[in-house]
Amino acid sequence: MISETLVVEQTTPVSAAPAQTWSLQWTPIVVGALAAASISLILLTFAAALGLGVASTAPTWRDASVALWLLSGIYLVFQALISFGCGGYFAGRVRMPSPVPAEDIETRDGLHGVASWALAVVIGVILTAMIAGFAGRTSPTTQPVSASEPSVLSYELDRLLRAPRRQASVEFASERAEAARILMTSSSHAGVATDDRNYLVQKVSVLTGLAGPDAEKRVDIAIANAKRAIARARAASIIWAFSAAAALLFGAVAAWAGAEAGGRHRDGAPIEGWMRHENRRMRRRNLNESL
Repeated sequence: MISETLVVEQTTPVSAAPAQTWSLQWTPIVVGALAAASISLILLTFAAALGLGVASTAPTWRDASVALWLLSGIYLVFQALISFGCGGYFAGRVRMPSPVPAEDIETRDGLHGVASWALAVVIGVILTAMIAGFAGRTSPTTQPVSASEPSVLSYELDRLLRAPRRQASVEFASERAEAARILMTSSSHAGVATDDRNYLVQKVSVLTGLAGPDAEKRVDIAIANAKRAIARARAASIIWAFSAAAALLFGAVAAWAGAEAGGRHRDGAPIEGWMRHENRRMRRRNLNESL
């Protein structure tokens, strides 16, 4: 009788290697965000010096053409591409590489670029709020606009309530605010109601001393100018909002692409010729030394 012995080999189960976790490196993100915010500030200051702007607090902004509005919007997108692209490039170039596949490296570089874009946007919003708050402070040489008076109609209200003689101590803040609310209805489909127009004519006649026909003529001109000013302000707001949204969107794409380019150059990819710091003289000297 032949007996067979069955040998069972015991195998120890091998646990799967835990997935490598990673986190954002904040130093490259902060560097990229500061670089993007600085470049954006320089480009926007340059545009303001040239007079590129969709809207302004000056009464003459109404004379700006639609072409200038569109040029300002295009420039806003252009500066976002440059500033956020450079910020993303810095974030990707400074970031420490990780031992992961090449596809994952590009993704992580891009995420760092988008993170620097987000931080730069937050910095820009904070700076804008601080500048707006500082500019809103009154000085002894400026007269503050009433809180209930829209700034877009300040010039129309000045012309409406202008009088040849007026006592310096008399204040018309409440009358200006009431007239502004009536003029704001000129942008509606129905326009200014007849009773509101008649009431405004009486107010203008009492405050300025004009006769009835002259007061009616001034009120009609103010209503027409107010309607035109509100329409242009609304169009400027739409163009500005669309340009800002497009600039932020394209800025995020530029930051992602710039971070991937910076990561490739960090890992040893050849740098484009236009990005090299050496000029023609330095290249000629290097060539002579090599010969």
